[in-house]
Amino acid sequence: MPELRDYQREAVASVLRLRKEGLKRLVVHLPTGAGKTVIFSELARMARRPVLVLAHRTELIEQAADKLRQALGPAAAGQVAIEQAGARAPADAKVVVASIRSLHEARLARVLAERRFGLVVYDECHHATADANKGVLEALGCFDPAWDGTLLGFTATPARADGVGLDTVFEAVACSRTLPQMISAGWLAPLRGFRVATAADLTPVAPTRADLELEALAEAVDVEDRNALVARTIQELARDRRTLAFCVTVNHARRLAASLRAVGVPAGYVHGEMPADERARALAAFREGRVQVLTNVGVLTEGFDDPGVSCVAMARPTRSQALYVQCVGRGTRLHPGKRDCLVLDFVDASDLDLVTLPVLYGMPRDLDLLGEDPDEAAEALGQLRQQHPGFEVPPGSITLQEIKDRAAAFDPLRQDLAAELRAISGNGWASLGRKGLCLHILGKSGGLVEVEVLEQGRPGRKDRWRVIWAGKQVAQFSTVEAAVEAVDHEVDRRGPAFAAAARDDAPWRQRPAPAPLLDELQRRRAAGDARTWGQALQLLSWARAHGGSGSPR
Repeated sequence: MPELRDYQREAVASVLRLRKEGLKRLVVHLPTGAGKTVIFSELARMARRPVLVLAHRTELIEQAADKLRQALGPAAAGQVAIEQAGARAPADAKVVVASIRSLHEARLARVLAERRFGLVVYDECHHATADANKGVLEALGCFDPAWDGTLLGFTATPARADGVGLDTVFEAVACSRTLPQMISAGWLAPLRGFRVATAADLTPVAPTRADLELEALAEAVDVEDRNALVARTIQELARDRRTLAFCVTVNHARRLAASLRAVGVPAGYVHGEMPADERARALAAFREGRVQVLTNVGVLTEGFDDPGVSCVAMARPTRSQALYVQCVGRGTRLHPGKRDCLVLDFVDASDLDLVTLPVLYGMPRDLDLLGEDPDEAAEALGQLRQQHPGFEVPPGSITLQEIKDRAAAFDPLRQDLAAELRAISGNGWASLGRKGLCLHILGKSGGLVEVEVLEQGRPGRKDRWRVIWAGKQVAQFSTVEAAVEAVDHEVDRRGPAFAAAARDDAPWRQRPAPAPLLDELQRRRAAGDARTWGQALQLLSWARAHGGSGSPR
C-alpha cells in the first residue's frame, strides 16, 4: 500500500469522522492526478464489508481495477473483480468495479443478492445527478434512511456545467483541494500559459445552460485558417512536448490533426464513437511517442491517465470551468523529467464569458501570461490590488509584463512618504508610486497648475529630485523633503487664495469631475473610481507618469 500524502490522510480521516456523525453520502473534490484511487483503496482496505466502485467507461473501469490491485497489494489483488458486459464478479470478491451503465435492474439485483455493500465509491461523481445514474444509487439503497452503508463520490469538478447541484445526491464535502492549491503544494506539475488570438468570430454562437451551442461553435472555429494557426502555434510553442488538443466535434478533431501533419507534426485523433481497438491503437501510438499530438473530442476529458502529457491545447472554447479544469488536468500529473505543463488558450472574437487559464487563478480571462506561471501573475496582481484597493485590470488583452510593471510602480514606501508629507505640509500631495509625487492647484481664474516632484537619480545625488511646475523644470534637490518644502514655500508666496487652493481639504477637490477630464481618463483606460475633480486629476497624473493606465490611490 503506497504511503498516503497529507491531504489523502486528511480525506480518509474526514470521511471516517463525518460517517461517525451520521452522514452517509460524501464527496471528495480533488483535481486530476491527486491520487483519488489511493484514498478509496485505503478505505476499501479498512472496510469490513464488500466495496462497490462505480465508473462510466471501460477505460476507467479497467484503470480503477488495476490501481486497486496495486494499492491493496498482492495478497488482496485477487479480491478485486470487474462486473461489466461478459465479465462477472465472483460472489467472494471483496471489491467489485462496475460500469454504472451496465447495472440494469436484473444485473443489479443479482449483484446485491450476492453481497451487502458497506462502501459505494462513485468515480467522476458529477454525473450522479443524471436520472439513470441516480436510479442505480436508489436501487443500491443509498437514499434509504435505514441504509447502513457509505456513498463516497470523487470528482475534480464539483460544479456542474448545467447548474444542477451535487447536493441533490450528496450531503457533505469531506475534502476539497483546487488545482492551483495542489500545484502550489508541489503535488502537481506547474502550469504555464499563452493566450493566442484567432480571427474566428463567436458572435453567432449562442450560450446554453451547460456551455455553448455546439453546431454553431463548430462552424465558427472549425475553419481552415484557424486550424492552420492552431497547428503552427503547437509546432512553434509545444515543440517536442506530447500534446493533447481538445476540439468541438469529430470533424474538427480530424481536420486539426490533418493541419498538424501538414506542418510536419505527427498527429492522430480519437473520439467516443471510435471502435475500441482503433482507439486503443491511437492511444498506444501517442503513449509510445510515434504521435506527438492527439486531437480528441469527448473522450480524454475524464479518466485519461498519461503523466507524460506536458502540453494542453484548448482549441475548443468553453464557458464551463468544470470542463476546462478536466481538460487542463490531463497535463498536470508529475512525471520524471517533466518540469511543467504548457496551456495554449486559443481565443476568438467574443463577448462570451469564456474560461482561460488565468480564470482558474482569479484573474481576467484576457490576461496573456506570455508563457509564464499564473501563480506569479496572481501574486503580482494581488500585490497591485493590495497596494491599490479597487484596482481592476482594464478590458481587453493585457500581458503579464504590464501587470508586473504596474505592480512595480506601486511602492508602499513611496505611498507612506506621500502620506507623511501631506501631514507635514497640509497640501494635497498625491503619490505617483516609484515616480514621485504630484500636487494640483486650482487657480483663481479656473486654470489648473500641476506640480510634480520626480525622482531622476540615485540616493545621495544633489539633483536626485526634479521639481516640474506647470510642465517646466524649475529646480533640483537631493531629498524629496527639501523639494516639497520648496514647493510649499512657493505656494504660500503666491498668496492666501492660491495657498488655500493647494490644501488637501480644498473644496474644489470634492466637486464632480468635469466631463472632458473623464473622457481623457477613459481614452487612457486609467483604472479607478474617479467621482471627484481631485480624484480624477490624481488618476490622470498617474496615467501620464506611467505611460498608460493605473491609479495613485
